[in-house]
Amino acid sequence: MIKHAEIWRAIDRLAARHGLSASGLAKRGGLDPTTFNRSKRMTHDGKLRWPSTESLAKVLEATNSTFADLVALAGDGPVGQAAPVQIQRVPVIGYAQAGSNGFFDDAGYPVGNGWDELEFPHLGDPNAYALEVSGDSMEPVYRDGDVIIVSPGASVRRGDRVVVRTREGEVMAKQLARLTATRLELQSLNKAHPDRTLPMAEVAWMARILWASQ
Repeated sequence: MIKHAEIWRAIDRLAARHGLSASGLAKRGGLDPTTFNRSKRMTHDGKLRWPSTESLAKVLEATNSTFADLVALAGDGPVGQAAPVQIQRVPVIGYAQAGSNGFFDDAGYPVGNGWDELEFPHLGDPNAYALEVSGDSMEPVYRDGDVIIVSPGASVRRGDRVVVRTREGEVMAKQLARLTATRLELQSLNKAHPDRTLPMAEVAWMARILWASQ
């Protein structure tokens, strides 16, 4: 996985590659000019701040770059020297399939063969998979046809965007609001859809969303 210092190094190098400051890169991506300022990279009490998936997606699109380009810029070498990128083949699973029996084991890991696949910079989780979004329940964050990269092995904490599957086969992507030993509270990404509170006994598995290919 990319570390905090590495992702910010990559952003600075992406800006320099295009003759921009970090503020200029943010503006080119249609973001607030202060989005990538150094003061935004850590809180006053020393907690690490990470750039959002949406902000990264916007500047990559604005500079005609790929996520693999960004990963290459995160290396320790000189700015002009790209780090080698390890590629992982990730199975692509349809949103409807995610709610069907036989496609995941009890821990939420994809099973079986014959999936479509895509190549992605190494994620640090060999069981990561891509989920193709259908419908509008995740708008405006994720839209019909977007692909989200999901890691069943990643730890989750409050504020993370997650995919949850109930034991009855319902699949939803929401933001984790609270997790206790007995209850899971989820905030909807689309305010037209309700927030959810589920007893943990009804939750089959939960996996963190790492990236969105939009």
